[in-house]
Amino acid sequence: MFTAYVAVTVVAIVADAGIAVADLLRARFVLANSAEVGVPASWIPWLAALKLAGAAGLLIGLLGPRPLGIAAATGLVLFFIGAVAAHVLARVFHNIAFPAGYLALNTAALCLTAAWQR
Repeated sequence: MFTAYVAVTVVAIVADAGIAVADLLRARFVLANSAEVGVPASWIPWLAALKLAGAAGLLIGLLGPRPLGIAAATGLVLFFIGAVAAHVLARVFHNIAFPAGYLALNTAALCLTAAWQR
């Protein structure tokens, strides 16, 4: 169980930090996707900061205080629920797998972090 917890959490950290960097670099796909679902470009740096904070919280929780990891994972799950909801509300389904994938990954990290806490 510990190995799964560490592996999934590390993958989540890398994935969340990676997409946050793409946001900060204003990657073409990020700008196109954001515009398609109605997210203003001015929000992208703030959303990237939330993803980076979540990734940092997962890392700190992995290295020490598990409650911080649980809080970070919870925040990331809520963030990506919002991203999936934005796709649904905008009726943009052709690329909904990306936020859904991040949602699934962070949900797995949350479940494993909480299970390991006990």
